[in-house]
Amino acid sequence: MNPTPPTTRTLRSAHSPPGTRRVRAAWTLALLTTLCAELTFTAVAVPSTWIALPLLLVMYGAGVLLIREAVVRFGGGWPSLVALGLAYQLAEDGLGLQALNSPDMYDAADWGLRAFGINWTYWESQIGIHVVLSVLLPVMIANLLYPRLRERPYLRGGGLVVTGVMAGIGVLGLRLGISGTEDPGYRTPMGWTVIYLVAIALLVWFALRVLPRHRSQVVIHPSRKAPRPLVVGFISVYLTMAFLTTLLPLGLEGDLLLDDAMSKPLMLIAAAMTALPFAWLAARWRTASNWTNSHRLWLIGGILVSHTAFMMLGSLTGALIGLLTLGLEVLALRALGRHLQRHEALPA
Repeated sequence: MNPTPPTTRTLRSAHSPPGTRRVRAAWTLALLTTLCAELTFTAVAVPSTWIALPLLLVMYGAGVLLIREAVVRFGGGWPSLVALGLAYQLAEDGLGLQALNSPDMYDAADWGLRAFGINWTYWESQIGIHVVLSVLLPVMIANLLYPRLRERPYLRGGGLVVTGVMAGIGVLGLRLGISGTEDPGYRTPMGWTVIYLVAIALLVWFALRVLPRHRSQVVIHPSRKAPRPLVVGFISVYLTMAFLTTLLPLGLEGDLLLDDAMSKPLMLIAAAMTALPFAWLAARWRTASNWTNSHRLWLIGGILVSHTAFMMLGSLTGALIGLLTLGLEVLALRALGRHLQRHEALPA
């Protein structure tokens, strides 16, 4: 089949001013982060989440944009993004929402293991959700949309400062606007607050000072083959759903699906044994000789679709809104696929 010929629009986009592309890429990443993290997940079962869109855009959009800019400027790669994603999760759930410690926030203490004042099951679930859905997937999609900016900053110095300030305001907004209303009067113990701050500082140092020194180029192995894109998508759907259903109640309502099948500490181990091999698989596929943008789209799509489908199973409202959301996700992924085909058809 012949590739789709380039159109006037795609040619004009390819030669748009660099400054315009950077600004567009920055806004795209901010919007993608908010959509992937919340509006295709929590908002499926809780439509009122859309009311908090301005705050979510500041917290998610500015926070992840700041992470991406820092990693690019310091020469880091995907491991640095993961490390800063862990720091981001501590800032949001530990310092902002206080949900890591609160015995009442979101009823998270009832989902699984709580010990030493920490909701461990909730913490592990949010590590997976925020590192992958809030950070890695939006950055992957932005890289597909703006491949020429993959290793370049989107923001200038002033924009970076503003983004950092907005990210800080986002954390404060979560503390006052959501934690302050959902769990009024609760304060994370000072000891845990200090631990979170120290952990965030160490993760930032590790991500920006240590990991970039040991960054190596991706080596493609000619003999290594990734499975077909459809298989990649199926594996992504299955393992994402397995991770979520091990740690969270379906649709965030009721009891855990495996509550009677295994102990709460064992659930933490089982979820880790799902997430870590999945990460290993994705890293291995990336070095396969036949790894293409089509594989990347099926990987992204499988995670997003499973993420949304998980929230559909809690209520009729979630099922109806989820069906609409899934349809929009599939249409958006198809549009992205067509965009990539047009981009590949452009003259070098």
